[in-house]
Amino acid sequence: MRILMISATFPYPPTLGGTQIRTFYLLKHLGQRHEVTLVTQRSPEVTDDDVATLATYVDKLVCFPRPTAADLQSGLTGKLSRFAHFLATGTPPSTTYLHAPAMQQWIDEWVEGGHCDAITCEHSVNEVFVRPSYHQQMKKVVVDIHSSLYGTLVNQLQTGTAERLLRDRLNLPLLRRYERRYAQKFTDLVITTEEDRQFFAPIAGQTPLHVVPNGVDLVQFPYRSADPGGHSLVFVGAMDYIANVDTAKFLAQAILPLLRQRYSDAALYLVGNKPTADVQALGNLPGVVVTGRVPSVAEYLHRATVCVVPMRIGFGIKNKTLEAMAAGVPVVASDRGLEGLAVDQPQRALRANSVEEYVGAIGQLFEQPNLRATLSARGRELIETTFTWERAGQAYEAVLSYEG
Repeated sequence: MRILMISATFPYPPTLGGTQIRTFYLLKHLGQRHEVTLVTQRSPEVTDDDVATLATYVDKLVCFPRPTAADLQSGLTGKLSRFAHFLATGTPPSTTYLHAPAMQQWIDEWVEGGHCDAITCEHSVNEVFVRPSYHQQMKKVVVDIHSSLYGTLVNQLQTGTAERLLRDRLNLPLLRRYERRYAQKFTDLVITTEEDRQFFAPIAGQTPLHVVPNGVDLVQFPYRSADPGGHSLVFVGAMDYIANVDTAKFLAQAILPLLRQRYSDAALYLVGNKPTADVQALGNLPGVVVTGRVPSVAEYLHRATVCVVPMRIGFGIKNKTLEAMAAGVPVVASDRGLEGLAVDQPQRALRANSVEEYVGAIGQLFEQPNLRATLSARGRELIETTFTWERAGQAYEAVLSYEG
């Protein structure tokens, strides 16, 4: 099969965030058995070595410059202009700003030239490059949604974590309309959990929905050789993503101070690329270390007593949770942090959704090495049997072969 994969996010190295990780490993799997062409965008931080390495995983790699915030009109006038465009076209600014005309022209010519049998959009923001006519020109036009923009905004409004309340309330019905409209351009929609399927089903209408979970590279995240003990916490994620920024602040400002009242040496490591100014400021708090990008996330996981994933917003399976379990680190997480994972019977992680519950669950793990060992072993077993990228790749490939 000749597959055209569209990803505005350059998916290499697969350590910079969930979109890169998922896109890379699905691409890697498909490239082993199919002729894959990837069209993507390159930001200034992408190196020539990154491009050369990624090119080895596909038959053809085509890169265009990634638009930047500098390309957008600034100030109140710019915001009003973007909102007016959203109203008029039905497509949100977070998607339209990635729409490079040269990239669109290349895709149109590639499709019209008959060079592909199927198209996959790796994240819903790439739907802007797919014309409704593509649906009639080939057997499969698939969007791997990653997470619903509408669902994420619903979640933010429900939890009080919305960045701009008035704007986001105005955007809510527009985003629902947007997702319902773009879903009709595709033959199939892909989400990562059953919870996502239930949420997205009314929006999808008659378009088939498929669940393709995330996975873990077990070579990159080996099982740790020993329990370090102590009172060390770790949270991992791209630190410029709103859901991770909210989580980091919640951990450092609400949970850690209470823990340090009981465990004076308790430390929190916030590990991830591109920490925002808000995240960097957390490093001034007692016991908080902000690392920025690190050579090996697994090393920080292995050194931690507990991995905490107290996420309040964000849909889908969390790579950070899967990777911690693969590394053998006991996990305390929210319902959001554990979405899509069967961890309660038998117990494979501790669930918490309030500050008091987090402090109690983390305290349990600090004080009970046997419980840490049990969760460590069961967590790794779950990943090995259910959440590998090989399994995810097979499920994604099956969507492209699906005849229903």
